[in-house]
Amino acid sequence: MYGVFALAATARAAVQIATQFSVAPVAYVLSAVAAIIYCAATFALAKATVLSRRVATVAILVELVGVITIGAFSYAVPEDFPDATVWSHFGQGYGFVPLVLPVLGLLWLRRTAKG
Repeated sequence: MYGVFALAATARAAVQIATQFSVAPVAYVLSAVAAIIYCAATFALAKATVLSRRVATVAILVELVGVITIGAFSYAVPEDFPDATVWSHFGQGYGFVPLVLPVLGLLWLRRTAKG
């Protein structure tokens, strides 16, 4: 699931930056940052070493804080988010997957922890 979402977020951010950057530069840069974090989490989850699990945990926590913070900010200052981004409106443009995915990722890490 993370891999598919990382790919989708990266592709959408790249298209937004390449074609509409002047419309909402802050929002689109935040989408690109989110995509990078999703990619980092994906690779870390796939590797499954002690270090990569730590990286995945940090990346997933950053995702969760990001989607909550940017989600709230996008309602408070809607003019900065004229188009849907990964974390705006708590991931509404992505079916709220950005809000649910980090919770599932943290649960997965907890479930698969050794010891």
